[in-house]
Amino acid sequence: MTTTPAQWPAEAIWQAVAPLLPGFTVEVLPTVDSTSSELMRRARAGRQEPTLLVAEAQTAGRGRLGRDWHSSAYEGTGVVPALTFSLGLPLAPRDWSGLSLAVGISVAESLQPTLPDVGSGRPRILLKWPNDLWLQDERKLGGILVETASFGQQAGASDSQRYVVVGIGLNVLPVLAQGLRTPPACLREVDATLTAASALQRIAAPLVQALLGFAEAGFAPFQARFAQRDLLAGRAVTLSDGCQGTAHGVTEDGTLLVHTARGMQAVNSAEVSVRPAEG
Repeated sequence: MTTTPAQWPAEAIWQAVAPLLPGFTVEVLPTVDSTSSELMRRARAGRQEPTLLVAEAQTAGRGRLGRDWHSSAYEGTGVVPALTFSLGLPLAPRDWSGLSLAVGISVAESLQPTLPDVGSGRPRILLKWPNDLWLQDERKLGGILVETASFGQQAGASDSQRYVVVGIGLNVLPVLAQGLRTPPACLREVDATLTAASALQRIAAPLVQALLGFAEAGFAPFQARFAQRDLLAGRAVTLSDGCQGTAHGVTEDGTLLVHTARGMQAVNSAEVSVRPAEG
């Protein structure tokens, strides 16, 4: 296992995950352009072992639709204001649909495991289809980027096996909101004791279990759990093509249902951006 700074719980994470993923390693880098890009480079070079790669600072982090996602340590303090990491592993699910939603569910449940009693309010951490975590006051907490690629079949690999890289970025401390359409939130608002390291320890092992569960059974077992935290359910939304409607949850494969003037539409394209309608 790679040696890491003492503040990162690499040993504890490795002990929890290694029995589930033989060959699993944990690595922390002081800085990298993007943890997801780095894991993909390694995979192209033939290094496709299960790896959790954490960066204390990213210089070219990537979000959905090619958007930049930057993080850096508070200058001169050594404090890491954002948790940025990627998990890469070979995976062979029967259906890839809904994977980013399953990841979001796992992260949200790790950070806020107890839901409010029925009728007493919404969960503090909500999920915005297809890959964002928001707080209930409608500020973005973090995002998820899932990428897959095939680099030739390894011995014993199934035809459907691909190398998947799950990239996650979460604000831990308050960040400046300049130039952002959606005001940012941070984990300290959810739990004042959280640090980047302690949040990672909460998230890592359950995330691996969620990915392995997804590989076995797809998104269907996650559907009801997503509904409990669905930010868009019953909300007026605007699709990227300008069409407006009302969100009606997701199907068993994670497809978003939106009722529009043209009837119920199934929204599943990776190039569709959905946001709550203005006004």
